[in-house]
Amino acid sequence: MAQLLKEGQVVDNSWSTVVEDAGDLPPGDILLPLQRWLHQHSQLSQHSGRVGLWIEGNEEIEAVAEQLIQAPVVAIRFPKFVDGRGFSAARLLRERYGYQGEIRATGEIIRDQLYLLQRCGFNAFEFGEEVDLAEASKSLADFSDAYQVAADQPIPLFKRR
Repeated sequence: MAQLLKEGQVVDNSWSTVVEDAGDLPPGDILLPLQRWLHQHSQLSQHSGRVGLWIEGNEEIEAVAEQLIQAPVVAIRFPKFVDGRGFSAARLLRERYGYQGEIRATGEIIRDQLYLLQRCGFNAFEFGEEVDLAEASKSLADFSDAYQVAADQPIPLFKRR
């Protein structure tokens, strides 16, 4: 079974990502593309497992935020590690819409981004099999504190002194 980093721990990934927009759904926990999730939302209550969704980092979430916050998992796919739009999507979900579930970074992410991804509200990270997850998890603690407010710390450092 594939693994991922969640809340700083290496855990089994029980979720299957469905990439095509048609066909039968696999049993168990699934992550669906946003458009399929929106179109089949009423039928998905019959699915045998939990149903989450994945979005591209460049998708506008404001129009569908109320539906997104109902999902147990929202995976945000980064097409390139230099594309930062997924950071903004995570912050919007956490700060503006109060999403409490799992926000998973997937796609082209690198270890050097983990600390900043976490600050924006991501709490799970899905890498390729070539990445040593236990070693990568050390990047979540690259810095002991931050000056700025973020999804993980709403009070600036000068007010915490």
